[in-house]
Amino acid sequence: MGNENEKAKILAVMREYCDAMKKEDLEALLDLYSEDWQDYHGARKDSLKNRFEQAKDKGDYKTNARDLDIDISAAITALNGDKAIFTPVIHSSPGGSITYAHTLKKEADGVWRLVYTKGIDWETFPLDTGGRMDKAAIAQSALATRRFREQVLSDPHRPGYHIVSPEGYGAPFDPNGAIYWEGRYHLFYIFQDHRFGRKLDHWGHLSSTDLFHWRHHPTKLLVGMYSGNCFINKDGVPTLCYHQVDKGNAMALALDDDLNEWQKLDAITPETKEGDEHHAKYRSWDPYGWVENDTYYAIFGGRNPGVAKSPTLEGNWQYTGDLFAHAVDGVSLEEDVSCADLFKLGNKDILLCISHKIGCRYYIGEWKDEQFYPESHGQMSWVDNSYFAPESLVDNKGRRIMWAWIMDVVHWRKGWDRGWTGTMSLPRVLSLDDNDQLLIDVPEEIEALRYRPFRKENFEILPGEDVQMDDMRGNSFELAIDMESELANDFGVKVCVSQDSEEATVISYDASEKVLKIDGSASGAEPTPNNVEAGPFELPHGEPLKLRVFVDKSIVEVFANGKQGVMRMVYPSNNSIGVSLFSKGDATQVNVFESWHISPSNPF
Repeated sequence: MGNENEKAKILAVMREYCDAMKKEDLEALLDLYSEDWQDYHGARKDSLKNRFEQAKDKGDYKTNARDLDIDISAAITALNGDKAIFTPVIHSSPGGSITYAHTLKKEADGVWRLVYTKGIDWETFPLDTGGRMDKAAIAQSALATRRFREQVLSDPHRPGYHIVSPEGYGAPFDPNGAIYWEGRYHLFYIFQDHRFGRKLDHWGHLSSTDLFHWRHHPTKLLVGMYSGNCFINKDGVPTLCYHQVDKGNAMALALDDDLNEWQKLDAITPETKEGDEHHAKYRSWDPYGWVENDTYYAIFGGRNPGVAKSPTLEGNWQYTGDLFAHAVDGVSLEEDVSCADLFKLGNKDILLCISHKIGCRYYIGEWKDEQFYPESHGQMSWVDNSYFAPESLVDNKGRRIMWAWIMDVVHWRKGWDRGWTGTMSLPRVLSLDDNDQLLIDVPEEIEALRYRPFRKENFEILPGEDVQMDDMRGNSFELAIDMESELANDFGVKVCVSQDSEEATVISYDASEKVLKIDGSASGAEPTPNNVEAGPFELPHGEPLKLRVFVDKSIVEVFANGKQGVMRMVYPSNNSIGVSLFSKGDATQVNVFESWHISPSNPF
């Protein structure tokens, strides 16, 4: 009860303060200040008195007081013995507003007086009650954004030069709608949120001029957006072919050159009825659309994928039949074709896709007579399906560039603790060699991110030896290694090595198994997929192993001789930043070891 009485006295003092300010009663006002008063600028009561008197002599005080509004309606008193803090006290005028926190003290005569004043907020323009509420909401939103930015910037496993989800949950995080348009690379991606009261999938949108520095666009492709591609229609307009949840495969037209505004068209799923040749045979699922010889085509994915066509985007779409003319040895036609992407490389047609069971894969063959005639089949993921959901484009240099979603179920379980999930692979440039075998490389644009170069030439690694590369330590770097051995059965490089060598991610060429491997089983204390990714790869006799290794916090991507690429996600401890070379079974000659640190290109 005593505290409530004291709070009432303090409120009465502050009401007197407001009245004295408005009535220009300087004597009454100054009586409310303790002789010990000072403010956060160091001003004392004497200087306050002089300031008031000078303003009154000039007539300024009267003018200012007339336009002054003081709001204490939301003020709270925090009492602590013979002192109390009273805030907020908001002074508003045509020149702006300032919010104060006043400290009052109960002095020897039993009267509460102002003993300290601190400005805690201000604006250079006037704010009414609604404006202050809006400002408070903006401030809270900005604070939450800053806190999240600091959180992800402090995440030791968040990649810095791979595309990552800017925030929240990206599972799936499929790249979609890739297109080079009007001088920029555009890439869309699936993400999820609850902005409409329930979990829904939308397409985020990024663009870049150099493949590594990306800018986010406004999110305009909302509600039920699933996998699809972007192509140029007969009128020269970027057009999406995608899956619209609850409606089926559909199209959308770009309305501006920034690809921010889109017009969704009706579904294109052909209507069939009992007795029709193609009735109930194909799914409206993961489409891929394009225009050819004045006709629009779309692959309808899933198991037993089909093809549909129409003379116009909104025309009468009809099935033409099965996508595949025949099977390929070792690959069942029952493997689903999802996230399809059909394009030409050299004299061959490539069907890039996934099976949900085995991940990213591709067929090399020929598209003719409205079917795909596969000649060979390859994979980009082996031990699991974590290299997933490919998407590609062709740029102004004629390069076919692809991305994939790096799918890691470990991240899904801890995603909310980290504040994000969703990572894409490095862009890969695809081409064919003279024998129509797929070649894989990283775009040259990544070289702009290199710094702190190091080079060492012509040294030997003895069998069973680890050679520490003390000039290259870090968790964001590129290695280029040219090495060879006649008899070593396993040789390569270890990255993310701890000081005691207990942690390491091992990259090697296994000559006996003829595979390129990443062993992440001892990569760190964090949960790590305890498996070895191994892509088929054989070195011809006399050809050196040429590795390009990219480490980006929790991602390791490795490319060998431009012919094979493997990746793993790992979770090394913070101090696991060492690099070493090794050889087993016999010595290995290192012709060239080059390294560069890679500067993060993501804003955060």
